Amino acid sequence: MMKRTFNIAGPCIPGEHYLLPALARCPELAALIQGRNYFVIHAARQAGKTTLLKALATEINSVGERVALYCSLESVQGLSEPEKGIPAILNCLASAVSDASWKRSWPPFPQDSLGGGLNMAVKVALGGFCRALGKPLVLLFDEADCLSNQTLITFLRQLRDGFINRADAPFPSSIALVGMRDIRDYKAKIRPDGDTLGSASPFNIITKSLTLKNFTRDEIGILYAQHTAETGQPFTPEAVDRASHWTGGQPWLVNAIARECVEEILARDLTKPVTAELMNLAAENLLRRRDTHLDSLYERLKEERVRRVVEPVMLGQEFSAAGLMNDDTQYTLDLGLLRQEKGVLSPANPIYAEVIARTLSYDSQVAFQTRVENPPWATADGLDMTGLLKAFQTFWRENNEVWVEMYQYKEAAPHLIMMAFLQRVINGGGQLIREYSLGRRRLDVCVIYAGQRYPVELKLWEGPKSKEEGMLQLAAYCDSCGATEGWLVFFDRRPKRPWSKKLLWQTRHDPAGHTLHFVGC
Repeated sequence: MMKRTFNIAGPCIPGEHYLLPALARCPELAALIQGRNYFVIHAARQAGKTTLLKALATEINSVGERVALYCSLESVQGLSEPEKGIPAILNCLASAVSDASWKRSWPPFPQDSLGGGLNMAVKVALGGFCRALGKPLVLLFDEADCLSNQTLITFLRQLRDGFINRADAPFPSSIALVGMRDIRDYKAKIRPDGDTLGSASPFNIITKSLTLKNFTRDEIGILYAQHTAETGQPFTPEAVDRASHWTGGQPWLVNAIARECVEEILARDLTKPVTAELMNLAAENLLRRRDTHLDSLYERLKEERVRRVVEPVMLGQEFSAAGLMNDDTQYTLDLGLLRQEKGVLSPANPIYAEVIARTLSYDSQVAFQTRVENPPWATADGLDMTGLLKAFQTFWRENNEVWVEMYQYKEAAPHLIMMAFLQRVINGGGQLIREYSLGRRRLDVCVIYAGQRYPVELKLWEGPKSKEEGMLQLAAYCDSCGATEGWLVFFDRRPKRPWSKKLLWQTRHDPAGHTLHFVGC
């Protein structure tokens, strides 16, 4: 019997992969299908959407009261004109029926529906197939958000037409449109400026828009326990805690971090337990290797509408109620890059937080590599943080304009360049812990090197009070890091401000015993 594995490629297959009951993640589906509703399911990439749809189709077809057809529209991506897009959609449907029919006595999918024109072809074909089936059809369109422009409009209008008239003519009982984006963002690709129309039109017949929630800590434990039951290799409770911390329950990450521990770090030595320390190492390995899933986030970060949301999050800025509800914010949430909790936006999990910071500062890290081959500030005893930051002040004065211009995220560029400077110095011997201080207009970085902690706060000039506010915040951050010395790196980007007043170094000792350095840049 083949042993199951932690899956990181494609949908999970029962008997081959460890998996949680897919349908339990979306319990509303049964009632929606029973009520003959049309609906949307959206979730981030590799969150388990296809696994869910395959399980749903299997469940429906095993009962026999309805017929369920899974159909991926991924191959239609880029075919924005109906002359090419609509025939491609019909080919996808015909292929899906053919693939499923080998173990079911289904009629063939109609091949002659184009005679009535592109604006009726999908409706006519689906109507004919439903008539031949003689049972209610549940149609599950995966990768539906691959459709764009007039192909999308023509497709959705035909589904709407069929829905409205299905009391008089056969048409699917339920249709699910499934993808990374909610229905409102399908239309973002219709208009060249990227704006949406503000409603679900021309597909305003959906009953509900659903999403897939991430795994809870207990669900991660149940998933990992399947591996223990089959192999005898335990995951310690602390390891499950660390997996939950690093991944935030994102399904691909939950599987990837476990797979990294079991197959790579421990090299499938099942006699050794998976510990919290191994989970920490696995997270770092995933970040450094930039697997396909993580690398794909880089492409999303390049999008201007994503930048407009992610950059303020990096800088610790607050979002208004309107800002939380606008299309850019909702789009970024749909992609799974960020999460919203109690009106506050933050990276979806610590691994994604690191991906954002490291990816956006990667070019600077490479550039610093040629400048700082043997960093003089890093020794076996720790870091000379004062020497390091004074060197950065000199670098910043000489190079800031050129380096900032290299960045798409120009407002966050000083923070990114500073982090790249720190990352290069500690590579191979330390760690950066980044904390997005949401709503506090700063970014906290704790440098860990040679067993010592060095709290650093990064802040932009925003008025006379921001310095004193930053020093108070730094003292509190020192306490949270368990350190008595900290550094506030303060970027003053006022163009007419002379460097003699920008490049400052001030040190104070507060009554609580902290040594606090103000580092003006």
